[in-house]
Amino acid sequence: MSAQRVLRSAPRHSGRLLSEWRTGSRRGDCRYGEHKDLWGGRYLAGQSVACPRRPHRPPQRSLWSPEALGFHDLWVTENTLDHVTCLDPVVALTYAAAVTSTIRLGASVVVLAVHSPMMVAHQWATLDLLSNGRAILGVGLGRAHHYREFAVPEAGRVTRFREELAIIKALWTQPAVTFRGRFYHLEGATMAPKPVQRPHVPIWMGVGHPDAIRRTASLADGWMGSGGSRIADFARSVPLLTDALAAAGRDPAAFPISKRIFVAVDNQPRRARAQLHRWFTEVYHDPDGTETSGLYGTVEHVRERLEEVIAMGATHLLLNPVSQFAGQVEAVAEVVGLR
Repeated sequence: MSAQRVLRSAPRHSGRLLSEWRTGSRRGDCRYGEHKDLWGGRYLAGQSVACPRRPHRPPQRSLWSPEALGFHDLWVTENTLDHVTCLDPVVALTYAAAVTSTIRLGASVVVLAVHSPMMVAHQWATLDLLSNGRAILGVGLGRAHHYREFAVPEAGRVTRFREELAIIKALWTQPAVTFRGRFYHLEGATMAPKPVQRPHVPIWMGVGHPDAIRRTASLADGWMGSGGSRIADFARSVPLLTDALAAAGRDPAAFPISKRIFVAVDNQPRRARAQLHRWFTEVYHDPDGTETSGLYGTVEHVRERLEEVIAMGATHLLLNPVSQFAGQVEAVAEVVGLR
């Protein structure tokens, strides 16, 4: 399967806003689970690109350009306390909903432990209503610093996470919710509006631990490998997920499997590498990620490398340019056959 195919055949319900916007391919002629070989005619099933790192004014063009090019979804991230600029995901996506009409709107990921699940349910149902059914909620357990910074005990964090997901789904789908758990209790709670999408807003999990990947098969509607994770780790994770999906009686071909990848496209590979190396060094403090997690080079080379990721099992790609957004989004569009 080709990169172009994967990026354009993402499902309708198909990444981190270090003050960036991220988009993926607009719904195309194929759905997940269809494996036509169409390059040059072939196309990628689900792609994403990022907007400028530090927008100093409302980034209308950053939104209109990807939508006009035919990208499928627009992603932001949540990093409340960070060394880089990061917009609040719900506020940013509500703005995006107002100035776009077809592109999907997602966050990857919202750390549920630092939020009330009741508020998350209400915010994302509202976003889904205002966007006419375009929201995608990516969620994660978070890391040790999230619990420390927000004074949330780490003990029982998996149980807490499961309860939070259960409450969010219940409030989205049930007229009244009674819930009695270890961390949360509700008695006949009601919430409106409900999401436009049925049965509810798609929930993707952005997790990396093998146990968490296996949990994804029963708890989520999609999975995403993080941009900072190694591509080789993604290759090892996909079989864990597909086996868990099969064991849960779910069709792996119908379950979005995504990898976020930082990219730099340039006809001078050395210049592309310099941009990507700067990104991994300054933002992730991981210069080795330039070679292990990101992709750089000419249009043709990046396309070839993306096809390798697709061969590993990716059915959706979140492609994140690291500089010069306006030019790079055009270059990424060329990589995936949208131009």
